[in-house]
Amino acid sequence: MRTPPLRIVFAGTPEFAAMHLGALQQSDHEVVAVYTQPDRPAGRGKKLTPSPVKLAAEAAGLPVFQPASLKDSAQQRHLAALNPDVLVVVAYGLILPQAVLDIPGFACLNVHASLLPRWRGAAPIQRAIEAGDSETGITIMRMDAGLDTGDMLATVSCPIGQETTSASLHDQLADCGTPLLLAVLKDLPDYLANGQKQDDTKATYAKKILKTEAEIDWNQSAIALDRAIRAFNPFPVCFTSVAGERLKIWQAQAAALYSERDHPAGTITEADRKGIRVRCGAGELIITRLQLPGGKILDAAQMLNAKSALFTAGTRLGEA
Repeated sequence: MRTPPLRIVFAGTPEFAAMHLGALQQSDHEVVAVYTQPDRPAGRGKKLTPSPVKLAAEAAGLPVFQPASLKDSAQQRHLAALNPDVLVVVAYGLILPQAVLDIPGFACLNVHASLLPRWRGAAPIQRAIEAGDSETGITIMRMDAGLDTGDMLATVSCPIGQETTSASLHDQLADCGTPLLLAVLKDLPDYLANGQKQDDTKATYAKKILKTEAEIDWNQSAIALDRAIRAFNPFPVCFTSVAGERLKIWQAQAAALYSERDHPAGTITEADRKGIRVRCGAGELIITRLQLPGGKILDAAQMLNAKSALFTAGTRLGEA
C-alpha cells in the first residue's frame, strides 16, 4: 500500500548523509527538521566547522538542531513536539535512547552502509575494503536500542572491485541508498510488517578508523597493504617515511615478486614510470600515486622526475 507523504525528521552528519537528505528534499515527503552533530574544530586553525548535513540543511532553509546528546528529557520533548511520522538516521554518530526510538508514528529508520549483519558499527565502508570483501551494500533497518541490530527492511548489493577505494565506494553506496530509502518510505507499512531479524552469529564489527592505523607495516603482505591503502583513501591516507619525511601513498597495487633476491621488507627494488616497487612481507607493492609533505599528489613518473634520488633501488622506506 502506497504511503501518503510523511513528516520526516532527518538525523545525519557526513556527506554520505547529506546526499540522502538531498534525495528526501526532492521527494513528496516533508522534511520538518534536521539534526546533526555540533560543529567541530577542523583544519590547521581548528576553526569550528559545520557538518555537510548542516550546510545542506541551511542551504535548503530547513531548521537545524545540534544537541550534544539526545538522552536529555528536554531534548526528547523538543523532538516529540515536531510530531514526526519517521525519523530517518544516516551516519548521525549519536546514540538514540529508547525514548527517542519511540517518538515517531511509524519508526526510526537507519540507512547503513553494509549488508547487515556484516559490518555493524562506525566504519563499514572502510572495513569491507580492508577485509577484502567482494561486495557490500546498503541495508535499511528499523532501529532498536542495539548497535545496528534492528530488523532489516530492505537491502541492495554493491560490488567491490580491485581498484575500489573508500571514496569511490562511498559514492556508489550513496547512489544505491537514496533510491532504496525512497522505495521503503513509499510502502513503509508493508516493509515494516515484513522486516527480517538479523543473524547475530554472523555479525562483524566495523570499528572506528584511527589515524595510527594508516602507518604502513611493510612486513604485511602486499595484498593486505593494497587493501589498506584503498580502504584509507581519502582518510586518513596510508603513509610511510622516506629520508625522514612522511610519504603518503594514495594508490598502489599488489604484485608478485619482481626479483627473487632477498630484500628486507620496505626496500625499493625498482622505480620507473610504471611505479615504485617495494618489497613486502609477501610479494611487492607497486606505488603509483604518492605525496610528500607540502607537495601535490603525483603519479610515480612525476615524482621520479622531481625527486628521483629519494626512490633509488635499495632505499628502505619506513626507517626513522
